[in-house]
Amino acid sequence: MKRTLTLLAAILLCTACAPTANTGGGPEKQPISTSPAVVTVSPSLSAGGKSQAPGGTAPATLGIVWDDASKKAALDTATQAMALYARPSVPDKVWIQELGQLLTSQAVADYQYVDPANIPVTKITGPGQLTIDPSNGFGCHVVFTTDAGNYDVQLLRGTADKAWQVNRFTPPNGSK
Repeated sequence: MKRTLTLLAAILLCTACAPTANTGGGPEKQPISTSPAVVTVSPSLSAGGKSQAPGGTAPATLGIVWDDASKKAALDTATQAMALYARPSVPDKVWIQELGQLLTSQAVADYQYVDPANIPVTKITGPGQLTIDPSNGFGCHVVFTTDAGNYDVQLLRGTADKAWQVNRFTPPNGSK
């Protein structure tokens, strides 16, 4: 797009400066156009020729609904992940190998160098409390009470048929 506009501007400049055919009059007799050049550009289209973000709104949940099975799967994944996370006595390589099975690729990269000995939580003391946004079937949070305070576990999924994965463990304020 920039290249097209740049090329068009260069052509207009060159043709404005180029000598014109002698039609029998000097420069004072040549017609001068005072109207600016108008360039029309068609809108950017996505695959299938449809406009991007019609109406300027984010897409709906794309068929991902919060049914009981989705809620149970999210809660089960978060509970399993929190139990694997809260093991400060496990060697770091074993800790990330086992926990990594339930993490997003970004979370694996973020947690691969964590020394579990530095994690203050050793025990989950209550059931997880699921928090959802009914209009967003791609993510949720589960908060656990632990011996070190409340931990928030963020889960994500790409589609309705994909497994939930942990993206982040957020410790209570003031702890690691």
